[in-house]
Amino acid sequence: MLSRRTILGSVAVLGVGLITAVAAFAQGGHGRPAMMKRFVSVMIDEALAPANVTPEQRTQIYAARDRAFAAVEAHRQTRGAHMAEALALFEADAVDPGRVATFRAQREAEHRQVADAISQAITEVHDVLTPAQRKAVADWVRANRPGHGG
Repeated sequence: MLSRRTILGSVAVLGVGLITAVAAFAQGGHGRPAMMKRFVSVMIDEALAPANVTPEQRTQIYAARDRAFAAVEAHRQTRGAHMAEALALFEADAVDPGRVATFRAQREAEHRQVADAISQAITEVHDVLTPAQRKAVADWVRANRPGHGG
């Protein structure tokens, strides 16, 4: 039986990889979101290859991935309006602390929604994979994460 520490470590490694990939996707613009979505999908496929996932597992993993992508895309769609609102707050004759606090609270809530969707995707992928498969994915992530000799 795997220790709690090993399980949490594996989930953390997978989570960091997924969060990094989704964050990169979220930063895209002018065609970049589609490119980043393809890039993330390729990375997921490469990470799953050594785990020998079944077609059924892959379908469930892709569904979790797509729900995370949808949350990021919904957030990305509102960025322009949020920037306009931030600039209006900045350009005002006087800064209204209440409006600034409300603006911040709304953005934090939106970021939490994206983080919750990513966390849910990680949990779903964890639950779909066997312990041996999770280890294979975690090993792949350790060996291939950017900036760490991979």
